[in-house]
Amino acid sequence: MNLSLTLKTIAKVYPGRPAISWQGGGLSYGAFESEVERIAGALRGRHGLRPGERVALAMENAPELLPALYGVWRAGLSAVPMNSKLHAREMAWILADSRAKLCIATPKLGEALSAPDLAGLPAIVVTGTADYLALLEGEAVPGEPGEPDADAWVFYTSGTTGRPKGALLTHRNLIFACHCYYADIDTLGVQDTILHAAPLTHGSGLYGLAHIARGSHNVILPGSFDPERVLAALTKYANVSMFAAPTMLTRLLNHPRIGAADTRRLKTIVYGGAPMYVADLKRALDLFGPKLYQLYGQGESPMTITGLDKAMHGDRGHPRWEERLASAGIARTGVAVKVVGGDGTELPHGEVGEIVTKSDCVMKGYWNNPEATARALRAGWLWTGDLGAIDTEGYLTIKDRSKDMIISGGANIYPREIEEVLITHPAVAEAAVVGRPHPDWGEEAVAFIVRHAGADVAAAELDRLCLDHIARFKRPKHYRFVVALPKNNYGKVLKTALRDLINSENAQ
Repeated sequence: MNLSLTLKTIAKVYPGRPAISWQGGGLSYGAFESEVERIAGALRGRHGLRPGERVALAMENAPELLPALYGVWRAGLSAVPMNSKLHAREMAWILADSRAKLCIATPKLGEALSAPDLAGLPAIVVTGTADYLALLEGEAVPGEPGEPDADAWVFYTSGTTGRPKGALLTHRNLIFACHCYYADIDTLGVQDTILHAAPLTHGSGLYGLAHIARGSHNVILPGSFDPERVLAALTKYANVSMFAAPTMLTRLLNHPRIGAADTRRLKTIVYGGAPMYVADLKRALDLFGPKLYQLYGQGESPMTITGLDKAMHGDRGHPRWEERLASAGIARTGVAVKVVGGDGTELPHGEVGEIVTKSDCVMKGYWNNPEATARALRAGWLWTGDLGAIDTEGYLTIKDRSKDMIISGGANIYPREIEEVLITHPAVAEAAVVGRPHPDWGEEAVAFIVRHAGADVAAAELDRLCLDHIARFKRPKHYRFVVALPKNNYGKVLKTALRDLINSENAQ
C-alpha cells in the first residue's frame, strides 16, 4: 500500500490536529493532506512525471520537506532524499546516478546545485520561489493504494568506503518499519510529539513516518543540532520523542544545563547509527531515567534489525545489566537475525561472525548495481558487513565492521572493545582505534584520543587502564592525541581516514 495514504486516513479523522510545526508556523493534518494532494497533481500534470520515476530532495530540515516527500509518494513516484551536508558535487553525482527527473531544494542547496560547473542536472524547484508555489496549485490527486513492493525511498549510503549506493526501499519496507516501531518502541497517538533535531532525510525522517501514520505532532528544529533548542522544546511540548545519533546524545549529556533541565516531558530518545559507550549510557540513564531505546539497523534495513528497549536499559538489578547495555539488543519483532561464517553457516552462541538479517524491512536491492546487490543479498538474507556475536539469550553484541577488525599475530582484535575501556577515563571525550601494518605481527592497534577541554592524560596512564581491563595483546601500541576525530555527515567516525593518515605517514 502507498504509504502516503496513512496521512489521508489521519487527516479525515483529525483534520484540525497539529501535524507539522516549525519556528513561526505550522500545518494541521487537514492542511498537510491538502498540500500533498496538490503537490502530487503538479508533479504529474505540470512536470509530466510518470509513476515509478524519481524525485530528489536536496533539503535541510524545513517545513516543506514532509509535504514534498508525501506528495512524491501520492503521485506514485519514488523519493531520493539527500543528506543536506553533502557537497554539491556529491549531490550532483547522486542526481545523475539515481536518474532523478526533478529535484526539490531549499534555497541554500538550490543555489549550490546551480553552479555553472554542475551541468546536466534535472530541473531544480527551490522552495519559496514561484516554481515551488506552483507545486501547491496542482489538481488534487487523491491517490491509489498502489503496489506494496513499489519503490518509495532510494536511500543512498554514507559512502565511507567509496561511492554511495542507492538502497531501494519499498512501501512495504517502510510500513513494516512503522509497525516495528509500535511493537518494540512505543505506542503512538495524537497526544505524542516527535522532535526532529536530526536530519529528516535520514533516521529522524524515517521515524517521522510512524508518527504521521498515528497523527502525532512533528516539530522541526531549524539549523544543525543544538542542545539548547532541544531543552527549550521539552518545556513546550508533551510526550516528546526524538531520534539522536550517539554524538548528539553525548552533546546533550555534556550541556552545562542538563543537570537542572526539566525532562519530565521527555518520552523516548531513540539512538543508533554508531556505538554508544556504556559509560555515557549510564550517565544518560541517571539524568533521564529509563527513556532510552537503542536501535541497530542500516540503510539497507532501515532502523530495524535489533533493539535494546527501555525496560532492558533500566533493569539495573539484572546480573548482566552492563553486558546488555554494551549489546545492540535482541531481534526486532518479525525480524530474523543470525551470525554466520564466511560460508553462510550459522555459528554457535558467542562466536564472532558476520551479522545477517531477513525481514520485510530488507531492501529490494541497490539501484542500478547488480554486483553490489548480489554481494549484499544472498538467499533472501542481507549480509550487513558488521561483525558480531549472539549470546544464549539472543542479545547481539556488535564487535565492529568487518573492515575495521585488526588481526595481530593471528589473533582478532575488535577496536570497539578497546574503545569501551578508553572512554571510561574521565579525561577522554572520544576514542577511535584502528590497525596499522606491523612487519612481524601483521597489524597493531593505534588509538586516537580526543581529550575533554582542559583535561590531560598521558599515554602511560591509558596503557595501564587497558592492561587492567583487557588482554595485553589487545592494548594499543601507540596513542595519538588529536583535537577531533574525522566523521561523516551522520556523525560516524571515519576510520578509513585514520588508516589513510597512518599509511601515508608510513609511506614517507
